[in-house]
Amino acid sequence: MTILIPLFLALTVFCGTITGQPGPTELFLRGYSVLPSPRKVELQAEDLILDATWGYEPVRLPSGHIAIRTLTHDLKEWHGLSLREVKSPARNSIRLSVAKGAVQTGSSPEIEREAYRLQISPGRIEIVGNDDAGLFYGVQTFLQLIKVAPQGALFLPQCAIEDWPTYSLRFLHWDTKHHQDRMQTLKRYLDWSARFKVNRIGFELEDKFEYPSNPVIGAPGAFTSAQLQELVNYGLERNIQIVPQIQSPAHMAYVLKHPEFAHLRSDGNNYQSNVCDPRTYELIFSMYEDVIKATKGVDSFFVSTDEYYYAGIDAGCGRPYNEENRSLQWVDFVKRARDFLKDRNRRMLAWVEYPLLNKHIGLLPNDIINGVLGSDAEKIQAEERHGIQQLVYVSMQGAELLFPNHLPAVNGESVREGHLESAWKSLAFATRRAHPLGVYGAAWDDSGLHSETFWLGWALVAQNGWAPIHTSVEQTTSDFVNIYYGPQTSGMVDVYRSLQEQARFFESSWDRVVSRTRPAGYGNSYGKGIGTTRFDQTLPQPALPSLPGLDFTPVYVGRYAKLTEQARSSALNNDRLMHQIAENFSRASRNRYNLEVFLSLARLTGHHNHLILSLGQIESHLKAARDAGIRNQHEDAVGRLVAAYDLARRTVEDRRRTFEFLKHVWEKGRYAKGQEVAGRRFLHVLDDVKDHWADRRADLRYMVAPEESIGLEQWMQNLEKIIHEYATQNKVAVRPLEEVRLED
Repeated sequence: MTILIPLFLALTVFCGTITGQPGPTELFLRGYSVLPSPRKVELQAEDLILDATWGYEPVRLPSGHIAIRTLTHDLKEWHGLSLREVKSPARNSIRLSVAKGAVQTGSSPEIEREAYRLQISPGRIEIVGNDDAGLFYGVQTFLQLIKVAPQGALFLPQCAIEDWPTYSLRFLHWDTKHHQDRMQTLKRYLDWSARFKVNRIGFELEDKFEYPSNPVIGAPGAFTSAQLQELVNYGLERNIQIVPQIQSPAHMAYVLKHPEFAHLRSDGNNYQSNVCDPRTYELIFSMYEDVIKATKGVDSFFVSTDEYYYAGIDAGCGRPYNEENRSLQWVDFVKRARDFLKDRNRRMLAWVEYPLLNKHIGLLPNDIINGVLGSDAEKIQAEERHGIQQLVYVSMQGAELLFPNHLPAVNGESVREGHLESAWKSLAFATRRAHPLGVYGAAWDDSGLHSETFWLGWALVAQNGWAPIHTSVEQTTSDFVNIYYGPQTSGMVDVYRSLQEQARFFESSWDRVVSRTRPAGYGNSYGKGIGTTRFDQTLPQPALPSLPGLDFTPVYVGRYAKLTEQARSSALNNDRLMHQIAENFSRASRNRYNLEVFLSLARLTGHHNHLILSLGQIESHLKAARDAGIRNQHEDAVGRLVAAYDLARRTVEDRRRTFEFLKHVWEKGRYAKGQEVAGRRFLHVLDDVKDHWADRRADLRYMVAPEESIGLEQWMQNLEKIIHEYATQNKVAVRPLEEVRLED
């Protein structure tokens, strides 16, 4: 309690109060964290101690049951407590069983099977599920309830809990377009998704699957069918279905970039396929078939269909290209995809959105699921009248770089709401205005965000998929921190806020210039060629002095003076952030890798702060060199020029060290981006429509591409020539700059 209550109050100060949010639960006020928070709790005043005298008693359960394995593994891993199996009757026993109808929910059969009852009383703990899934979820709640006292004793509240979800489909989104996670990383994601009672993963594979029918599509090292099935089986055991999500018929640059499929490009671009060519369906459906064969045990399939901007634009479509026919062409694709999947016992999910017109909703098969319930009341009503079920879609990040805007931030004189608050409001709206089947928590890696930065947002989705609007954003955040990192961590909300602020300064501090290397995109929903100019982030090189007098025109004064002051303040905040993260490595008992990722981002943003400061300091050295030359103090002038060169050199070397550290950390959990495998190289071609920051380089160097575009190395070469020419003209001895480097 001494940890949780101050954190809750601090969060209230940070996040403010969202109108209509509930107060803290009684479990929370007693110092216990559970995520998702259970819906029905009868809490007694006393706690009991869990120690080595306790054992577990499986009732007609096989010895390898996942609930038993999870219970014993996590008790050992998290608390060093080894439980023995005991026979009934026994005192201090944790009794695990499955009993159909143990908890009456009045809900659908899918929800009924996930219900559980947890009774904690002196000498006896009973966890009973209506089905295996319910028992598994009851174990997750039990494990999260265990609280470590300052002296090390393990406490549990005496209580009776009955719990079940509101929604039968609780999706998290794993996007792997711009990276490929290692198998052990994905299994860890599944473990934590299961702890938060998530039961579906929308796994956006793109080219990270081998596609045996068309192996050229799969990127080098893509998951094999056997590996994908292994992952699916791992999830199924934990009551999670990994639902394949295949981008089509738009967002298909990962396929259409290959010369073998050039004939299927719509209107000659890589972005979308020509669905008026029968060969397009042959290709797309062969991809579906490949993935279906590698995901046995899964009952649905996500057919993206989003942002299909130019449906029916090709001459072979046989009807005028206009708003009406564009919508009808989209409907035609959905109907054909649904029929293909239904024949293979897969229920189709899709993004039911643009270019579909509301008046055409009634033409759709009514057994598809719309993954993106929006705020259009007319559309919602039309879908519900037609029998189309929906998911509440919430995005836990936008187009921001490096780190999501989880928390509110000051924007000028106003407060900009964070993704947590925005998602909470969307979910509250859905409970009042629609009858959704579930939730879908999206998080894309297009902007280069590491998946570890998404977990706080995913936790909020998991909470509200299980029990919508049952807890506040503040309590969910606090519960997440205590469960995901362990209750001994300190100041983690400050860490999140500081990373967010560092990322926003990184993002805003670059000049945005029209790209010289990337052509304009194809178009968007406003039309072809509209708003598709590519922009790059960069900053100008420092000034170069001219001979003979070392005159120069400063760059980092005037409009960059404010940027320099902001960088100075950001650097101080970054130093505090680095210490906070370092302190929590010794405090965190779980998910320290998450902190490693955070540290890599803190180092990258910290380097960026010092880059900006160094560019200004370089010009200060150049000014001092010019002034020394005017006074005929040529040795001092050369010394100042060398100092400017050396500062640039140290900045470049720090960038290299920072990047290598980030690359080392990130590749612990994922394969090298754009890897070459068995002599096969990744084909890097930009999407014709989207401007993905993470796609600007084939490898991970997109993270430092803006800084590399400054060209400090070339600037150093130019300055080196000037230094030697000036020294020669003024008879000043200067060692080769390579020797200066070696001495340092």
